[in-house]
Amino acid sequence: MIEPDEPCPATVSTLELNALIADYEAKMDEVAELITRVRHEINNPLTGVLGQAQLLLREELSERARKRAETIEELAIRLRDIVAQLRQVQMPSKKTHS
Repeated sequence: MIEPDEPCPATVSTLELNALIADYEAKMDEVAELITRVRHEINNPLTGVLGQAQLLLREELSERARKRAETIEELAIRLRDIVAQLRQVQMPSKKTHS
């Protein structure tokens, strides 16, 4: 029989589980914040690179220069698409654990 002042094993286990869940949720918040910062830091200069490549492609260029500008544009679009995929990372819904 458990004494009234002693915690019930199930209660301790539940408390430990709640602490682990809270720690996990805090880490997920940190990861989501990092993803947001990374997206912002990549997207801003990338928009400029892509825009400049597209402006270059409107000009009269040698075949060699055109191929280089097209390569820059293709790679910038590829990076843009990868950054867009990061937007799909969603925060898990916060639930109350008791």
